[in-house]
Amino acid sequence: MLKPVGVDKLYNYCNPEMFDFETTDELEELDEIIGQRRALKAISFGIGIKKEGYNLYAMGKLGSGKHAVVEKFIQSQAKNEKKPGDWCYVNNFQEPRKPIYLKLDATMGTQLKKDMEELIEELQTVIPSIFESEEYREQKQAIIDKLTKAKEASLIDIQNRAKEDGILISFTPQGYTLSPISKEGKVLGKEEYQALGPEEKEKIQEKIIKFRNELETIVQDIVVESKIRQKEIRKLEKNMTKKAVDNSLDELKRKYSGYSKVVGYLESVEADIIDNSQDFLIAAQGNLVAMGMKSAKESGLFNRYNVNVIVSNDDGDGAPIIYENNPTYTNLFGEVEHIAQMGTLLTDFNLIKAGALHKANGGYLILDASKVLMQPFVWEGLKRMLKSSEIRIESLAHSLSLISTLSLEPEAIELDVKIVLIGDRMFYYLLYNYDPEFRELFKINADFENETERNEENSLLYARMIAMMAKENDLLPLDKEAVGRVIEYSSRLVEDSKKLSTHLESLNNLLQEADFIAAQQKLPLITRAAINEAIKEKIERSDRIKDKMYEMIQRGTILINTKGSAIGEINGVAILDLGNFSFGHPSKITALTRLGKGGVINIEREAKLSGPTHDKGMMILSAYLAATYAKDFPLSITATLVFEQSYGRIDGDSASCAELFALLSSLSEVALTRSIAVTGSVNQNGQVQAVGGINEKIEGFFDICTLLDDQEKNGIIIPASNLEHLMLKEEVLEAVKKGTFEIYAIESVDEGMEILTGKESGRKDEHGRFPKGSINYLVEEKLKLLANKSKQKRIE
Repeated sequence: MLKPVGVDKLYNYCNPEMFDFETTDELEELDEIIGQRRALKAISFGIGIKKEGYNLYAMGKLGSGKHAVVEKFIQSQAKNEKKPGDWCYVNNFQEPRKPIYLKLDATMGTQLKKDMEELIEELQTVIPSIFESEEYREQKQAIIDKLTKAKEASLIDIQNRAKEDGILISFTPQGYTLSPISKEGKVLGKEEYQALGPEEKEKIQEKIIKFRNELETIVQDIVVESKIRQKEIRKLEKNMTKKAVDNSLDELKRKYSGYSKVVGYLESVEADIIDNSQDFLIAAQGNLVAMGMKSAKESGLFNRYNVNVIVSNDDGDGAPIIYENNPTYTNLFGEVEHIAQMGTLLTDFNLIKAGALHKANGGYLILDASKVLMQPFVWEGLKRMLKSSEIRIESLAHSLSLISTLSLEPEAIELDVKIVLIGDRMFYYLLYNYDPEFRELFKINADFENETERNEENSLLYARMIAMMAKENDLLPLDKEAVGRVIEYSSRLVEDSKKLSTHLESLNNLLQEADFIAAQQKLPLITRAAINEAIKEKIERSDRIKDKMYEMIQRGTILINTKGSAIGEINGVAILDLGNFSFGHPSKITALTRLGKGGVINIEREAKLSGPTHDKGMMILSAYLAATYAKDFPLSITATLVFEQSYGRIDGDSASCAELFALLSSLSEVALTRSIAVTGSVNQNGQVQAVGGINEKIEGFFDICTLLDDQEKNGIIIPASNLEHLMLKEEVLEAVKKGTFEIYAIESVDEGMEILTGKESGRKDEHGRFPKGSINYLVEEKLKLLANKSKQKRIE
């Protein structure tokens, strides 16, 4: 019969003597990432290749340190790359609704903004002073005098000619009058005019009409001439303004001569200032104060000349690295803000705000995949901009055609960015299979390992990583025994004695909790005892459900018997996963067999409480019975299997081995011991296969046996392939040493039946017969008996 597993195989201790330090303060910081060679190679390739579509998706478990690793790697690469330039938006003087962008070298955008502010401030003084200069006044007065002289000459000429014809032309503020006069030059009175003959009156009227028509022609000519003189004055003002502006703008044009688009913008600014020189006079004449404004800046009179620097790369070296924690549509792609004024929403290019894409342009943008996918329309917008290689700022309402009001349409900015999405594997494979554009845009994936090999080299590196975590979080140093305990805990996390966990968050949490405990105890170091206490308290915070279930077993509410033996009854072991905590607990499994055609009936399945994997395991049992015992005759059996007092959904095949033992016990009518529980899955050939949660299952059954104060020797049967996964708690190891708890590792069903029954299972001889009295012989004979009875019933 198979012997129990030795205690040396139940826990892989970390020997602290392998470490050549006393505390982690003596260790150098780790400059590499443990166990992530594949992921680091992928990141290096993805960051290095500068082709379209080679963006990166870093995938792995939450808390595996993906973000820190990716950002650290990118930082080492980005510092050697060229710093991108500044991005600005300025007014489009031809189409104000469509602001234009300017791209300048780093710091030059901020410099242009400053230069433009100084220019406008300077011109507010220079332009008014020009209009107050003697030169301007003389030239303007000459134009006015020219108009005045021409006007006076025309009017004097018509007055003299009219007077010679006996008509007096008088000019008043309201206009002019034409009156007949006598030879002495006096205006005729009413009586004198009435005394004139009809012919004389008619001649006078003809003269008045003639001169009135001439006067109207002269007035029209004067108006035309006045407009001409006004244009001359305006031309004079422009020429004078141009002289003032040219001096300042020529210097700016020379300064920014390497940027053709900036030079073009400065030319547009010059033309607009020349056309609107009166604005500078308004600002200088104190009219703003009368309007209740202290300055031109407050009035917004010259806002159209501002430079809106939306991205400035003044600080830092190399390419920018941006992490957007809240990737909403506006946070990622920018927006055009509005201000409320007199009940109306107003905007201009000064209210254009950059998004994370603008800030990361020319560098790297790191995003959480889950957050991007959860934000409305962000994923589609990101793909659209990556495919078009440009950033177009537009409100979500406009892009969805929800509103049709006029708004700004800023010129699209060229996009050159490397996107790094960080998420879990599920999102990656869903996107890869259901979003064709994802494959085109994210051609590189970096898959982070959950575990790495546990060997001496990696253990030494792990110690350095622990030291680095302690220093980064300002924790107490660990002694080498504590480091060894952390390494052992790491193996328990991945349920493998030969592996180490790469889940950095779990280790970081443990170190911080152990540091708190050590500080409470006023210890200078984090010790092995502090680590053990932190693990214990972590379990105690989460094991309320376990305690309630164990209490029900202790009080007999849930029927679990670990004494004696019974036919068709066995203690299986299930695991309950609560998310942050999982624990094992025994479940009574019973089997009943009788003559029939139903085969093996899974009562859980009939009650719709069984999952697909559990159903598969049950079907394998029927196949095993047929292949092992009934190759030459039909199975004429109806067998029912059930998890007693199970009221929830059951899935997984880890109980299939225990179910088979119960079924064979019922058929052979040989009792199984209840003191030994069973976990493991089985295949059609009777080979026992590994299962998950093996440590929790062993500890769960051990805890129940201890709780029930069982005087018998207890134990559990596990698959032999699970031996390397064992990292059991100290209480189990002590019980194994004392011989009060035994663990059996089996490879076949026959080995398990021998342990549970104390009888030989039996193997077929050269004639294909099982030894008489063996378990397999009894099972085969029972199945033959049922087959014969079934045959006789058909004959009858």
